[in-house]
Amino acid sequence: MEYKTLPQLFEKSVNSFPDNVFLKEKRHTFYTKTTYADAYKEVGRTARGLISAGLEKGDRVALISEGRNDWVISELAILFAGGICVPLSVKIEEPGDLLFRLKHAGCKGIIVSGGHQHKVFPLADKLDMLAFIVVLDPLDEAAELARDDQAVSVLYMDQLRQSADEMEETYSGMLEKVKDSLTPDDYANICYTSGTTADPKGIILTHKNYIHNVEQASAIFDVPAEYTSLHILPWDHSFAHTVGIYTLIRNGASLASLKTGRTINETIKNIPVCIREVRPYFLLSVPALAKNFRNNIEKGVKEKGGLAWWLFRTGLRVAYVYNREGFNKGGGFRNMLKPLVRFFDFILFKKIRDGFGGRLRFFVGGGALLDMELQRFFYAIGIPMYQGYGLTEASPVISSNTPNWHKLGSSGKVVPWLDLKICGEDGTEKPIGEQGEIIVRGENVMAGYWNNERATTETIQNGWLHTGDLGYLDNDGYLYVLGRSKSLLIGSDGEKYSPEGIEEAMMEKSPFLDQVMLYNNQDPYTVALVVINKAIMREYLSDKGLDPATEEGQSTALRKLGEEIDRFMPGGEYGGMFPPRWLPAAVAVLYEAFSESNGLINSTMKIVRPAIHRHYADRLENLYLPEGKTLHNPANKAAIAALAKPQ
Repeated sequence: MEYKTLPQLFEKSVNSFPDNVFLKEKRHTFYTKTTYADAYKEVGRTARGLISAGLEKGDRVALISEGRNDWVISELAILFAGGICVPLSVKIEEPGDLLFRLKHAGCKGIIVSGGHQHKVFPLADKLDMLAFIVVLDPLDEAAELARDDQAVSVLYMDQLRQSADEMEETYSGMLEKVKDSLTPDDYANICYTSGTTADPKGIILTHKNYIHNVEQASAIFDVPAEYTSLHILPWDHSFAHTVGIYTLIRNGASLASLKTGRTINETIKNIPVCIREVRPYFLLSVPALAKNFRNNIEKGVKEKGGLAWWLFRTGLRVAYVYNREGFNKGGGFRNMLKPLVRFFDFILFKKIRDGFGGRLRFFVGGGALLDMELQRFFYAIGIPMYQGYGLTEASPVISSNTPNWHKLGSSGKVVPWLDLKICGEDGTEKPIGEQGEIIVRGENVMAGYWNNERATTETIQNGWLHTGDLGYLDNDGYLYVLGRSKSLLIGSDGEKYSPEGIEEAMMEKSPFLDQVMLYNNQDPYTVALVVINKAIMREYLSDKGLDPATEEGQSTALRKLGEEIDRFMPGGEYGGMFPPRWLPAAVAVLYEAFSESNGLINSTMKIVRPAIHRHYADRLENLYLPEGKTLHNPANKAAIAALAKPQ
């Protein structure tokens, strides 16, 4: 390759595509465009400014901001100046959580947007290594007062760049020297895990890790220079880094940011508007976002009347039969359905795609496992959601379905230049079709965990990254990911089973179940914690003229929940999908949802099982007592009664 570091990658694209649009940003009423050449100038100015603020090679700089032009330019500038970027989630609200990461990484600088400056200033005097804070937006009144009390330098980004311009000759030479000294093994990022167990770990990704994974991703996905992607997912994640930023840079393509609202809900409402304006060719997605897209699509069709809804459902059924699992679509009698598939696509599904701007070719799915039904749905409407698999420790892409090679239900084929094995608990490699732990080896595997040698040696053994995920390879080379080994259900006889597929299916198939967590730790039977969908349950009781505050209302609601769970039991509508012993024999109904604010969901929207186990230890223990095993127990009735509270 002509480039061995991320600055070299960017410079190559600047030279190859100087006039191509690199960044699109909507700060006010319309999107503005920044070319590769213009972005390069801003990166240089920012990098010189960071050097003038005292940044030296190897120093860490935290980046806390919503996705925007300054996010990309800031990270590139940190790298150009020889620094290590520490991208932190904007969802971190607990001061202790933010302080741990900033302190653990030993950050010398912080770059922060206006929406998060209030988190940073109260922590500044607790960070011994902190030398400067760069703010991207005007300071609010509290931050302005706090600024005067800071022992560290506080600068606006414009001031930082202006100071660099005034001494351009001095800092340009310093910048070139440090940039040219970078090697593939130098650290680029420290990405923190979500802290699902104890303290979060800082994953060290080198320039080589990113470069290698960008080449792996580009080998399986064709991303021409004319492509544009709208970045909806958080930018601090490695998935967004590799696929959403650096792969686009490598190919001279464009990156558009989502317009940030004053609140999270306002930002979410901006998504469909920005999609129509940007007209992306592909989008990065996660299951929660995919479900939201589907709900909005179905809501829009229903509003058009009964005939439109009937045609839509019929078109889906026809497409499901014809498409099968994607790689084997059509064939035999199914070929006779092809004209009908085209008919429904013309009268219905094309109009849905127009709502996504009319150019959307596919989604790339990452994060948690994507429900098979969702995959079939998006494939049917002509915007396939190609599920992939990866983890930050692998920079992160390990496998993916692609336009040329896809099998719905799988996580696709392993990327090139990466070794993958399925191993048993004794470390021996499993044959095709047998499940075990997924372990990988390649240049995209992390350098280790920052200041955590023990965790590093436990995770990387003889060059192999032990993912902690269970899966298997089929005869066609497709990888199937079954879930985390640490989240396994373990029966009283030692047999193990991954719960994620059951939980996803129950939430997908039943509108009454918002969240489900199964539990079995060598116990006689499996139990579940269930968060009810409050709005749907209230509507259900209201239609029957019942009040959740009454005994009758509570009994009716619990009876309905029992019926929903029974659909998965032998003889039920979905009986046979899963082994009965792993289905819940007892259920604790919860009113409060698992969320980031209560620490029961992490920033990637995955449930934090150990935290839930601790939080609901008494409820879980009660489910193995005679009283708790009865669905109509006092605790469950109380959860239903809470529905009577003012909304």
